[in-house]
Amino acid sequence: MILWVLLILWILLFLWMLSKAATYRPKSMFRHTVRNRTYAFPDLKTLLARATPRRSGDELAGLAAETAEERVAAQMALAELPLTTFLNELVIPYEQDEVSRLIIDTHDADAFAPVRSLTVGDFRNYLLSDRTTTEALQHLAPGLTPEMVAAVTKLMRNQDLITVSAKCEVVTRFRNTIGLKGRFSTRLQPNHPTDDLRGIAASVIDGLFYSSGDAVIGINPATDHVQTVVRLLDMLDRLRQRFDIPAQSCVLSHITTTIQAIQQGAAVDLVFQSIGGTEAVNTSFGVNLALLNEGLDAGRSLGRGTVGQNLMYFETGQGSALSASAHHGVDQQTCEARAYAVARAFEPLLVNTVVGFIGPEYLYDGKQIIRAGLEDHCCGKLLGLPMGVDVCYTNHAEADQDDMDTLLTLLGAAGVNYIMGIPGADDVMLHYQSTSFHDALYVRNLFNRRPAPEFEAWLLRMGLMNENGQLLPPSDRHRFLEGMR
Repeated sequence: MILWVLLILWILLFLWMLSKAATYRPKSMFRHTVRNRTYAFPDLKTLLARATPRRSGDELAGLAAETAEERVAAQMALAELPLTTFLNELVIPYEQDEVSRLIIDTHDADAFAPVRSLTVGDFRNYLLSDRTTTEALQHLAPGLTPEMVAAVTKLMRNQDLITVSAKCEVVTRFRNTIGLKGRFSTRLQPNHPTDDLRGIAASVIDGLFYSSGDAVIGINPATDHVQTVVRLLDMLDRLRQRFDIPAQSCVLSHITTTIQAIQQGAAVDLVFQSIGGTEAVNTSFGVNLALLNEGLDAGRSLGRGTVGQNLMYFETGQGSALSASAHHGVDQQTCEARAYAVARAFEPLLVNTVVGFIGPEYLYDGKQIIRAGLEDHCCGKLLGLPMGVDVCYTNHAEADQDDMDTLLTLLGAAGVNYIMGIPGADDVMLHYQSTSFHDALYVRNLFNRRPAPEFEAWLLRMGLMNENGQLLPPSDRHRFLEGMR
């Protein structure tokens, strides 16, 4: 009898072990062997972090690969990963983060179908193929998640990022049309440390003479007080109306301030907000998806667009989630790509990554800034966003204007929608180095790019530019200056 009992117990134990084996998930789901060493990565977010090209922010967060060999091993494991993995395993759980919920709930399965069977490595080859057209990428965009595009860009060289970006065309409209092939726009950024109206107006006039401002005439106010914002908006709108300028303006205040300005009857064109790729980082900015939607509705209620109603303007930047302790162990490039999923939900006119502004703690030197700028631009374009880049660095970074020239030129080749136009490239209010009116002219001349078509027609009409796209020298009797007397 005892033997029978023992036998039954043994059988039950055996069956239990079989059931556990069937459901057992290895401690490390992702592996790759280099020579005699096997590298194991416990989850998807760790794999993505280890596969990221070196940057100081991921090292600061303790997420980066410890050696170049580990980074390559992670990239090889990532290349073999099916794209469908990103729909089944989230880097931040669905129930913990509203950005994760947004990504999954808005995913377009039909748009995803052409690449559904591919691995990340296969997807890279698909994007680089001559057979993959601009139209194909436009149809694919709603089917891609930010983690997919972050993953594939981790496998790309800089030339790959440029090649893929150049295929993408993302067109948006408000008072003019931005993003058409063969076009290149600028944000005229006339910041002033005391919000002095005369100083700002002088910078605006200066920029217009250099054909800058077709993306937006956008001011970072020194204060976020609603009355200051209303005063600046009113000045910009009076200037626009006086010369019938087909451009949009924006005071880059917090979205709650902009909503208040709208309620007070202010001349609001675009609704601006800085955003990040996690619910926690957006909370640190004082926003959530519901508030962004409220801002969109408030802006659309004014009906100020003439050729379209894309009116949201978002700024992002690698490192924002880490600086807010809101990254959930996700690398900074993947967090940045997730911010683009937030932007995409609101059909923006403009999105730009302020790539080097957050400082060397997150992007240490010129090489890291250049790489991040190309990554961000490529990810945004693949997700269907009208991407611009603030080609910039802080004064304490290991970077200089030669690095910015390099990034600017590469972005010009990549078909960036717009860059910043700042007097002398030195922002006297924000204390950082960016791109000047002359830098924008350099890109237009080098790559034969023209301003937005409606803005170009205005430049011709005002005698600021000739039919060949060349600036005309001002004189005391210039039509534009005559109108200011």
